[in-house]
Amino acid sequence: MFLFLLITLVVVVGAVTLAVVGGGDGGQLSEAPPDRLDDPLPADRPLDRDDVEALRLPMTLRGYRMSDVDDVLGRLGAELAERDARIAELEEALAGARTPAGFGDGKPAEGPAEYPPDYSPDRPADYPADFDGSGA
Repeated sequence: MFLFLLITLVVVVGAVTLAVVGGGDGGQLSEAPPDRLDDPLPADRPLDRDDVEALRLPMTLRGYRMSDVDDVLGRLGAELAERDARIAELEEALAGARTPAGFGDGKPAEGPAEYPPDYSPDRPADYPADFDGSGA
């Protein structure tokens, strides 16, 4: 009886193994497609927040594939550098537009400011000269 159970066990394990491995096509497993990033980041326009949030990197046995992470970080770094350069260019153009013609580099003039003779910081300009600011 024990010999019959042992033979039955070997036959069942062999049949399950052949079924899992695919005994009909030469005993080899079929090739699985590589788990690679298909670069879902758009190449025809700058990245936006939705692109970064939708990005999902493929997992490997020990985490993420380093080459995929390096590619994504390189693309994000290039986009940020390009945006920083554009922001600096626009800020420089804006600073140039704010500087009145003939006033040099936009720095404040040296020396004391010239105020009218009856100016007082405690008295608003539209009050009479005898206003003392006491409220009485």
